[in-house]
Amino acid sequence: MKYKGETNYDHKGISPQSGVLLCNLGTPDAPTSSKLRPYLKQFLSDPRVVEIPKIIWWLILNLIILRIRPRRSAKLYETVWTDQGSPLLVYSVSQVKKLQEKLHKKFGFEVPVELGMRYGNPSIQNAIEKLTDKNVRNITVLPLYPQYSGATTGSTFDAVADVFKKTRWVPELHFIGGYHQSKKFIKAIVTSIKTQLEKSGTPDAIVMSYHGTPERYLKNGDPYHCFCHQTTRLVSESLDFDNDNIMTTFQSRFGREPWLQPYTDETIEKLPEKNIKKIFVLCPGFSSDCLETIEEINEEAREIFMESGGEEFEYIKCLNDSDAHIDIIMDIVVPHLKI
Repeated sequence: MKYKGETNYDHKGISPQSGVLLCNLGTPDAPTSSKLRPYLKQFLSDPRVVEIPKIIWWLILNLIILRIRPRRSAKLYETVWTDQGSPLLVYSVSQVKKLQEKLHKKFGFEVPVELGMRYGNPSIQNAIEKLTDKNVRNITVLPLYPQYSGATTGSTFDAVADVFKKTRWVPELHFIGGYHQSKKFIKAIVTSIKTQLEKSGTPDAIVMSYHGTPERYLKNGDPYHCFCHQTTRLVSESLDFDNDNIMTTFQSRFGREPWLQPYTDETIEKLPEKNIKKIFVLCPGFSSDCLETIEEINEEAREIFMESGGEEFEYIKCLNDSDAHIDIIMDIVVPHLKI
């Protein structure tokens, strides 16, 4: 059968429900090369992530990258892995639980919330099936990427659409394309910086590091670069701080082609030469701390800065499962729920 149908529908039964699907990038099941290989293959096979002719990329991916990178990535994941699993999964599961509790408190009954990872487990398909099994016919999909990018939010849309391409009865969908202009989101980022200011004093500079994408994605019309700069501007407008020393940088580049610049690592390395010895670093493009923030920023970038002559490096955590973050999510999804 081409389309999956639902045969247990009863017109005298319970009224259809509204539900929420929270989505994030994903994580391997374990910090081992055997678990990294299928995860990386799924991730790097996504045409939204790597826009290279399919045949050429298949050869590069399968004959080179997947023979080298899983072992290397596994070692990095080992450094951030917790007893409960990867930080991204731990925070995501907590976000789901806390959102469910807050929705229950608001409405007085359970509102189904599920977690779907774009790559790895739990999958988006599995999450959608859990929602529809609970008679959810109105689904609000929130990819937890504040700034829209085709490689993240757009790819999540593709995954959701792929599920419903094979579904006979497609539910009502509300897909959130980003929330970097949300007043509560900007306020939460500003509050996290002010909290660090009270704790550590005034830095010489604040570095706001966002995940990078190839430069040609921007040239081809992806708005992500502009949304990152807009986030920095909105945050800086609410801070009593010299705007010249609030920087937007981009991390996590891969391959040889130019990516969005300035690069975080190169920028941080040069700051001590400019007599900038104390910095705050935060990652407003990440909703949860993960490999890219914990290992790449709080460990690698810290080491680069200190070895280059820096004196104080303060990493400001992501919003994670904080009450402020759950309030942001509530503010976004509640208007779309038919309750």
